Amino acid sequence: MGLTIADLKKGERGVITDSSSKDIPLKLLEMGCLPGNEVKLLQLAPFYDPLYLNVNGSFLAIRKDTAALILIERIDG
Repeated sequence: MGLTIADLKKGERGVITDSSSKDIPLKLLEMGCLPGNEVKLLQLAPFYDPLYLNVNGSFLAIRKDTAALILIERIDG
Protein backbone atom coordinates (compact mmCIF):
# COMPACT_ATOMS: atom_id res chain seq x y z
CA MET A 1 0.00 0.00 0.00
CA GLY A 2 1.21 3.52 -0.71
CA LEU A 3 1.21 6.79 1.18
CA THR A 4 -2.04 7.70 2.96
CA ILE A 5 -3.51 10.74 4.69
CA ALA A 6 -2.56 9.12 8.01
CA ASP A 7 1.13 9.36 6.98
CA LEU A 8 1.08 13.16 6.64
CA LYS A 9 2.83 15.33 9.21
CA LYS A 10 1.35 18.62 10.44
CA GLY A 11 1.41 21.20 7.63
CA GLU A 12 2.06 18.69 4.83
CA ARG A 13 -0.14 18.51 1.74
CA GLY A 14 -1.07 15.85 -0.74
CA VAL A 15 -3.43 15.02 -3.58
CA ILE A 16 -5.88 12.17 -3.11
CA THR A 17 -5.18 9.38 -5.62
CA ASP A 18 -7.60 6.67 -4.43
CA SER A 19 -10.59 6.64 -2.11
CA SER A 20 -12.33 3.53 -3.40
CA SER A 21 -12.25 1.43 -0.21
CA LYS A 22 -15.72 0.24 0.79
CA ASP A 23 -14.82 1.07 4.41
CA ILE A 24 -14.66 4.85 3.76
CA PRO A 25 -17.93 6.47 4.92
CA LEU A 26 -20.04 7.91 2.10
CA LYS A 27 -20.25 11.21 4.00
CA LEU A 28 -16.47 11.73 3.58
CA LEU A 29 -16.75 11.18 -0.15
CA GLU A 30 -19.65 13.64 -0.32
CA MET A 31 -17.53 16.19 1.58
CA GLY A 32 -14.72 16.06 -0.98
CA CYS A 33 -12.41 13.12 -0.17
CA LEU A 34 -12.22 12.22 -3.85
CA PRO A 35 -9.30 11.58 -6.22
CA GLY A 36 -7.73 14.79 -7.50
CA ASN A 37 -8.63 16.89 -4.45
CA GLU A 38 -5.93 18.45 -2.30
CA VAL A 39 -5.65 17.61 1.40
CA LYS A 40 -3.62 19.37 4.11
CA LEU A 41 -3.08 18.16 7.66
CA LEU A 42 -3.83 21.13 9.89
CA GLN A 43 -3.81 19.68 13.41
CA LEU A 44 -3.45 16.46 15.37
CA ALA A 45 -5.41 15.61 18.51
CA PRO A 46 -3.36 14.85 21.66
CA PHE A 47 -3.09 11.11 20.93
CA TYR A 48 -2.84 11.63 17.13
CA ASP A 49 -6.48 10.72 16.59
CA PRO A 50 -8.55 12.29 15.05
CA LEU A 51 -6.80 14.27 12.32
CA TYR A 52 -8.02 17.78 11.44
CA LEU A 53 -7.81 18.32 7.68
CA ASN A 54 -8.50 20.86 4.98
CA VAL A 55 -9.82 18.97 1.96
CA ASN A 56 -10.32 21.25 -1.04
CA GLY A 57 -11.51 24.09 1.20
CA SER A 58 -13.62 21.98 3.57
CA PHE A 59 -12.49 21.39 7.14
CA LEU A 60 -12.86 17.81 8.38
CA ALA A 61 -11.90 15.78 11.42
CA ILE A 62 -11.46 12.10 10.63
CA ARG A 63 -10.21 9.12 12.57
CA LYS A 64 -6.71 7.90 11.83
CA ASP A 65 -7.89 4.41 10.81
CA THR A 66 -10.19 5.97 8.19
CA ALA A 67 -7.41 8.32 7.00
CA ALA A 68 -5.23 5.24 6.47
CA LEU A 69 -7.67 4.04 3.79
CA ILE A 70 -7.30 7.14 1.58
CA LEU A 71 -4.24 7.04 -0.68
CA ILE A 72 -2.42 10.26 -1.56
CA GLU A 73 0.58 11.59 -3.43
CA ARG A 74 2.56 14.09 -1.34
CA ILE A 75 2.97 17.66 -2.63
CA ASP A 76 6.41 19.17 -2.02
CA GLY A 77 6.72 22.71 -0.76
